[in-house]
Amino acid sequence: MTTFILVHGAWHGPWASERLTPFLHNAGMRTLTPALTLEGDAGLDTHVDEVLTCLDIAATAGEDVVLVGHSYAGLIVRQAADLQPDLVNHVILIDGWAGGDGASMFSLVPQAFVNAIRAAAHATTDGCHIPAPPPASYGITDPDDTRWLAPRLRPQPLRTFTEATRLSGAVDQIPGTAICCRPQPYPFDRLAAAIGYPTIAMNGPHNVMLTHPQALAQLLLDAVQFNNKKLEE
Repeated sequence: MTTFILVHGAWHGPWASERLTPFLHNAGMRTLTPALTLEGDAGLDTHVDEVLTCLDIAATAGEDVVLVGHSYAGLIVRQAADLQPDLVNHVILIDGWAGGDGASMFSLVPQAFVNAIRAAAHATTDGCHIPAPPPASYGITDPDDTRWLAPRLRPQPLRTFTEATRLSGAVDQIPGTAICCRPQPYPFDRLAAAIGYPTIAMNGPHNVMLTHPQALAQLLLDAVQFNNKKLEE
C-alpha cells in the first residue's frame, strides 16, 4: 500500500486535506495528515520533526511513502526526506516553496513579501506570530468556501519563515514532482526547475485542494504511477 503524508502550508491545519483525502482513500491509498505546531516559538525544524514522526509510522507498516507539501510545507517535506531518504519513495510539491541547502521562506519570497510579513508579525501582541491573510490571498473567492476557510486559519510562527533548511543532498536522489497551479501567484515552476523537479500545470487557485480536490487527487495518483513505471524500466 502507498501512504500519502499530506503536509499543510502556513496558517493552515490538517483540515486542509479534508476534501482531498476521500478521493485518495477511494483509490486504495492511505493518508496521514500531521498537525504542524502553530503555538509558541515553533520553527521549521519543529515541523520537520512532526513529519518525521509520520514517516516512522508509515515505515513501521512497511508502506511506500509519498511526501506531499503544500506551499511553505515544500521546505518541510524536502528536509524530512533528506533526513530519512530510505523511507521516502517520492516527494510532491503543490505550489511549493523549495530550494537547496540554506533556503528559507524569507530567502525565496520577494523582499516586499518579507517586509509585509515582518511588519504584520511585529504589530501583534507577542511580536512573533504572523496573522493569517484572508481567504482571497489563497485564491478562495467562492462565498461558501470563504466562510469555511476563514475561521480555520491560525497565526503562523515567524520563526518558521526565518529558519533555514539544512540539506545534505540526499533528498535530490529521491524522485520529485511539482504541481503548479495556474494562474501562478509566485514562480513555483522556476523553483521546481531549480531543484530538478518536473512540473505539472493545474488550473486552479493556490488552495487547489479545497476547490478541485478530485482533480488534484488524480494528479497525485498519476505522478506516483508515472514514477513507479520509471523505476520498473
